[in-house]
Amino acid sequence: MNPINTALLSFGMSGEVFHGPLLNAHPGFTLSTVLQRSSSQAKERYPAVNIVRTLNDVLNDKSIELVVVNTPNDTHEPYATQALEAGKHVIVEKPFTITSAEANRLMALATKTGKTLTVFQSRRWDGDFLTVKQVLENKLVGTPVEFELHYDRFRNYIEANTWKEEPGAGKGILYNLGSHMLDQVLVLFGMPKEVDARVGIQRPGGKVDDYYDIRLHYEGLQAIVKSSYLVREQGPRYSLHGVDGSYIKYGIDPQEQALKEGKSPKSTSWGYEGKEWWGKLNTKVGTLHVEGQVETIAGNYLGFYENVYGAIREGKPLAVKPEESCDVIRLIEACYESSRLRKAVAL
Repeated sequence: MNPINTALLSFGMSGEVFHGPLLNAHPGFTLSTVLQRSSSQAKERYPAVNIVRTLNDVLNDKSIELVVVNTPNDTHEPYATQALEAGKHVIVEKPFTITSAEANRLMALATKTGKTLTVFQSRRWDGDFLTVKQVLENKLVGTPVEFELHYDRFRNYIEANTWKEEPGAGKGILYNLGSHMLDQVLVLFGMPKEVDARVGIQRPGGKVDDYYDIRLHYEGLQAIVKSSYLVREQGPRYSLHGVDGSYIKYGIDPQEQALKEGKSPKSTSWGYEGKEWWGKLNTKVGTLHVEGQVETIAGNYLGFYENVYGAIREGKPLAVKPEESCDVIRLIEACYESSRLRKAVAL
């Protein structure tokens, strides 16, 4: 392979846990540069990496082909703009941008410069989501009528010294976790006709949104997207109901935890889930009643970078088109509008 020289614009959680290990594991990429304002932590893990202190150090380095903008949300649009103008391909960490207007400007600039622009919607490669897609594509529950997706945590405290807990544009759980969940719904069902959402703060002393309940209305189908930081006892991750049956899935994809533990994405057991977490299908197939477990497809976050390599080196279509991530931001904007008005809004 002809490796793509890549720079990370930060080495926080997303850089250390996700992008760094994935780039290091994929033979199509060379993690050559990491921007760290003061620390040199990335060099401890990747001795060959070049640590730089300013964005201009990245932009002016002609050897760097790809820039991963994994910085705070409000910097995504300006940093991605500068990288595209400098002739770099760009991956933007989710959420794509804060507003759909910003997303549209970036897409226009990528078209003008002829550079690849995509968004790290990594949870399209979660094993449980891949399995839900197959359940739907194989019509195992018949025509779907309701889909409910949860991404809940129990964190009843306010984490100190993090920009994520400070109020401001692009902050809060809807931009954080919601950008993953809404993307998954859009992949499965496309844009809804209208959205009815409630977004708010549940934790005592909280300054940013930590809860949402979103209802996406389609013709004959309702998708329910919920998240809270005050869920100590987890319910199902996915609940899919159709005219012929149901599919219920507990647990969460194991890849993030494996990355936190330093495991290699190249291991033979990567992305596989224990049988105790397989989803349950209760349905009708022909004239038969079928009830039992469905083996979860192995997740594969490297699939995102495999696709980016193919897009840059071989001209293949992007798996995560920026237009799709712009739709996610449009939905987030509509959710806030709906919550403010306390009623459904049309899209």
